[in-house]
Amino acid sequence: MLAAAVLAAGRSLRMGRPKALLPCAPGAQDTFVARIVGAIQAAGVRGPLVVGRPDDRHLADVVSTLQPARFIANPNHAQGQLTSIVAALDALGGTNLEGLLVMPVDMPSVTVDTFAAILQAAAANPGRIVRACHAGRHGHPVVFDRGSFDGLRAADPSIGAKSVLRASPERVLDVDTADPGVLQDVDTLEDYVAAFGHVPGSGWRK
Repeated sequence: MLAAAVLAAGRSLRMGRPKALLPCAPGAQDTFVARIVGAIQAAGVRGPLVVGRPDDRHLADVVSTLQPARFIANPNHAQGQLTSIVAALDALGGTNLEGLLVMPVDMPSVTVDTFAAILQAAAANPGRIVRACHAGRHGHPVVFDRGSFDGLRAADPSIGAKSVLRASPERVLDVDTADPGVLQDVDTLEDYVAAFGHVPGSGWRK
C-alpha cells in the first residue's frame, strides 16, 4: 500500500501568511492544499495526510472539507520538515505500508499525471526511493519505500530527508517528467506572482 503526506507545518515566514491556504486564482477556493490533495487523490491515493502545526485550526478545518484526507498534528514542527514525515509515519504505523509519497504544500503546480507517474514507478519498483525530476534536476514528489522508514526516523532533523537519499544513492530512481511544477517552490510573494501572474488577493499583507 502506498500512502501520501502533504507537509504543511511550516510558519511561512518569507511569504507572510500560511501558504497552504493561499488561492491558486483570485477569489478561488482552489487553495494550495486543496489542489495538491485533489491531485494526489485523482492519481490514486485516497485519504492523504496533511501534516500541520497543532495550533493551526484553520488548516485543520479546511482539510476536514477535503475528506477522505486527514489532518495530522506535528508537535515537533519547530525542529524541521523531517519531523512532519515522521509524524505521518507514526499516524500510519498500524497499516501495511509499502511506501510514503512526500509532497511539500508549497508546490501546487504538480499535475495529476506527474503524481500518477511517480506512484506507478514506485509500485513497479519496490525497494526503491522514487523521485520526480525535470530537465535534469530533481524535485518533488518523492516516494520513500518501507526500507527507508527507519532511516527517516533516525535522521538528523537539521539535515532532513535528503540524508536518507544520500545514504543509499543506488536505491534512488529518478523519474524524468515534462512537468516544471516538480521544481517550483512558492516561498515568497515574488514566487507566487511568477507562478500565477497575480498577487494572492485583497487580503494580502507583506
